[in-house]
Amino acid sequence: MAVSNIKANFQCDIQKVWDVVTSIHNYSWRSDLSKIEISGKNQFIEYTKDGYPTTFTITCTEPCKRWEFDMENSNMKGHWTGVFTEKDNYTEIDFTEEVTAKKIFMKPFVKMYLKKQQELYVADLRKALP
Repeated sequence: MAVSNIKANFQCDIQKVWDVVTSIHNYSWRSDLSKIEISGKNQFIEYTKDGYPTTFTITCTEPCKRWEFDMENSNMKGHWTGVFTEKDNYTEIDFTEEVTAKKIFMKPFVKMYLKKQQELYVADLRKALP
């Protein structure tokens, strides 16, 4: 299993950060996605720009504090945890992904891929937040 963590600070209200991150209806700020389909009460599917699907099942929602989900596609299976903390004049995010590659030849590349995806996500989030 590969584990990757990223932390970042944003000079805005925790509610705004929470709303942008957890909205599965407004994903236009995500440069890596073509669409999101809601497939159940706590489940959605994200599609990359190339049309590759990943299914997400929400396992924990504590508004403005914690959001967690299981994720799976044909290449990997894992869990994502997002922790949101309000500080003096900013909001801190602390996101951790734990992923197991389903294909043995992919195992050496999983951690590097996760880190790249997390960095892109935070860069997109910085552009989306004022």
